[in-house]
Amino acid sequence: MPKEVIMPKFGFTQETAEVLAWLVNEGDHVDAGDPIMEVSTDKVSMEVEAPVSGILAGCRPKVGDVVPVTEIIAYILQPGESLPPEALTAPAAAPVAASASAEDAAAQTVELGDDVKASPVALRMAQEAGVDLAQISGSGPRGKVTARDVEAFVQASAPRAPVPTGKITAVPSARRLAAEMDVDLSEVAGTGPGGRIQSEDVLAFVEQLKREVTTAASLPPVAPTAVQTPVVPGDGVAQRVPFNKMRRIIARNLQKSMQDAPHIYFQREVDMTAANALVAYANKHAPDGVKVTLTAVFVRVVAWALRRHPMLNSYLNGEEILVMSAVNVGVAVALEEGLIVPVVKDADRKSLYEIAEELGRLGQAAKANKLSLDEIEGATFTVSNLGMFGVDRFTAIINPPQVGILAVGRARKQFVPDENEQPVLRPLAGLTLSVDHRVIDGAVAARFLADLAEALANLERVLL
Repeated sequence: MPKEVIMPKFGFTQETAEVLAWLVNEGDHVDAGDPIMEVSTDKVSMEVEAPVSGILAGCRPKVGDVVPVTEIIAYILQPGESLPPEALTAPAAAPVAASASAEDAAAQTVELGDDVKASPVALRMAQEAGVDLAQISGSGPRGKVTARDVEAFVQASAPRAPVPTGKITAVPSARRLAAEMDVDLSEVAGTGPGGRIQSEDVLAFVEQLKREVTTAASLPPVAPTAVQTPVVPGDGVAQRVPFNKMRRIIARNLQKSMQDAPHIYFQREVDMTAANALVAYANKHAPDGVKVTLTAVFVRVVAWALRRHPMLNSYLNGEEILVMSAVNVGVAVALEEGLIVPVVKDADRKSLYEIAEELGRLGQAAKANKLSLDEIEGATFTVSNLGMFGVDRFTAIINPPQVGILAVGRARKQFVPDENEQPVLRPLAGLTLSVDHRVIDGAVAARFLADLAEALANLERVLL
């Protein structure tokens, strides 16, 4: 019987996924495990794989559709099988043309009345093209209209270029390559099925740019032209920036967090003298390619404190508080298009050098859009450090289902009394702990911050 292909749930809190591209044509043969669709979750782009081998049919969502998880998106048929009745009445959505040979192998027929017969794939193609199947002469068995018949009719009656949809379709490897080479995919012509951009298209585009730059460098200089005064729009808007998918997801999640979780904030200044000295010493003796930062120190110290205060290392899941066994610290990383939080797994079991090396790798992968789902899932607590941007202190919104997040400000030199009540100059950093008051009481949060301050002043307690 036909095998249903459902939209998988990639993450703990994921509810929907947006279709970015179909990677296989409807009617093509696929093997189990082959990627058939690229989708965007609330964090990263992923591929949907074929659950079994067979012929892809009954593709429902279109590129750009947002599909709930567990919803049927297609079927895998064996030769001789037909789509179930509910699939034939569903809205047509497959964005690619069908393979006529695979369609014939499936040997499916839809009765349309008036002695008009067509395969399901041909029916879909006709619906998408707005073509009446009664106008097409079928070349299949007993006059059945095939995908090839529809394609030939459309080309003969309307030989024009397809209207751009505004969506850029590219295979995942091409997207990754474009990110690495800083290439705008909207400028690349795709040579794959349906105009999909392949990796070789990106490489060809870069080579063409190199040739153009070389040619331009050999030309004589051009006299400068007069500077033109920019035209100011009548409505006073200098620029219209699209509210892209990442920003929409961030907005939705943070708004929900503020609405559902009663945030309560705790602030404390901590002496960073020992931490600064440790960073300087560690970098002097660090392995090649490893750079220790204050963020790495905070991840290690926070992981140590979470082990001592397990309620802050928990999830709120409906009517249950799930105290997690692993201490996985997420670290907020700012990107041009938004924010992403890669995760240092088992941070309490790793050395400072291991954490620093992992943070460096995760940061580079985030900026190159190469993070895997495993690298951004499973955080039990989050650290957000804006000290390097000169921010003194700030409050951060909890990332559900976590129950806490630590915001780290910059260290400023201030006079404080020493043990003899004499003023001494110390680097003090402002910490702000945000917790979900449904789970964490004030005394618990205060003790957590106190342990953080004590550990930062006496790092041997954490590192030894």
